[in-house]
Amino acid sequence: MLKVQMLMRDDMIAPWRPHLEAALAEAGLDAELATDHAPEVVDYVIYAPGGGAADLSGYTNTKAVLGLWAGVESIIANETLTQPYARMVDEGLTEGMVEWVTGHVLRHHLGLDAHITRDAPEWRQTAPPLARQRKVAILGLGELGAACAMALTRLNFVVAGWSRSPKSLPGVACFHGDAGLDRVLSEAEIVVLLLPSTPETENTLNARRLALMPVGAVVLNPGRGALIDDEALLAALDSGRLGHATLDTFRVEPLPRDHPFWSHPNVTVTPHIASETRPETASRVVAANIRRVEAGEPLLHQVDKARGY
Repeated sequence: MLKVQMLMRDDMIAPWRPHLEAALAEAGLDAELATDHAPEVVDYVIYAPGGGAADLSGYTNTKAVLGLWAGVESIIANETLTQPYARMVDEGLTEGMVEWVTGHVLRHHLGLDAHITRDAPEWRQTAPPLARQRKVAILGLGELGAACAMALTRLNFVVAGWSRSPKSLPGVACFHGDAGLDRVLSEAEIVVLLLPSTPETENTLNARRLALMPVGAVVLNPGRGALIDDEALLAALDSGRLGHATLDTFRVEPLPRDHPFWSHPNVTVTPHIASETRPETASRVVAANIRRVEAGEPLLHQVDKARGY
């Protein structure tokens, strides 16, 4: 019988356990799911960041650590992580991100705030452009970024994508490298950040790159807080260079009550809700990976520790 350890916060155990047990059984795996296995007997660890730094040094016979979140920055630098690590790529996670991104892109494209927040009667018949006239850039073309890019192309937006290495997506103008990033930013009216958080991506949107963007452009960040230089972003908003920033992730979470993002008239804060790992769908991904390893197949979504994603 496989020993599977749930390494997660106490408040997560009850919601996750029945879905994980069902998924393991559905995959035909004879597994004992627990929170108190002796580390040396554990075959697999199911890990959810958020409960403090995990000490994985005792899991000497563990074949893989299976993460429940898409982000890996809170675990991948952990020196006790010597086992293969798989991040979560799940249909529910992807669907949630696509819905958040398309919703906020449409909000800014259609100029909905002008009507929703109107405080006095005004009959101004100014129609927005069509989506085929609006340029949107997706920075980061991994699973989530690619899905968002494809959804926006289906709505007829002019979509450009940027990634550190070359990518190709139908209907999306794909760029890479520093020169490609500058070009994408110089044309995009709406920029969506979905890059991983690594030393190389920190402050991707700095003062120089923000200055490349068209006047009045909008930034959406459902990716990682460290992708943006906060002070440079506020300066660009104050100067009118940027029209708005809709932010879902931050360097410190929860976002401190006194942070200027809360009170800035051209910033929308959402509390890290762009997408969420849902136990009912994500548990099947965990079980599939355990089945694959037991069958001698490679892990799905294994993280390259050297690259950080």
